[in-house]
Amino acid sequence: SPRTLFSTVNGLQARTFGIWTLLSSVIRCLCAIDIRNTTLYYITLFTFVMALVHFLSEVFIYHTAALTIGVMAPLMVASFSILGMLIGLQYLEVEALSENKKKN
Repeated sequence: SPRTLFSTVNGLQARTFGIWTLLSSVIRCLCAIDIRNTTLYYITLFTFVMALVHFLSEVFIYHTAALTIGVMAPLMVASFSILGMLIGLQYLEVEALSENKKKN
């Protein structure tokens, strides 16, 4: 029931989730600025994977969230971002290979 769900959330959990959101947005902005940084690219991709796993587990494992628009939106953003970043990763790897050939 909603009353029970809200009683399980406290200020610490809210602040922790807020800091996680801030941290992942900083990582994602840094990746957008330096998109050719392979390490940063993988870290950014992992933030989307973690978000997807988090929201899916809250819905399907812990049953602490319902499939409403408030949960569907981050699921869709994470899913499409993962897909887009995996496609972009192919171009990043091809570019890295071509630069290695130029050096040799």
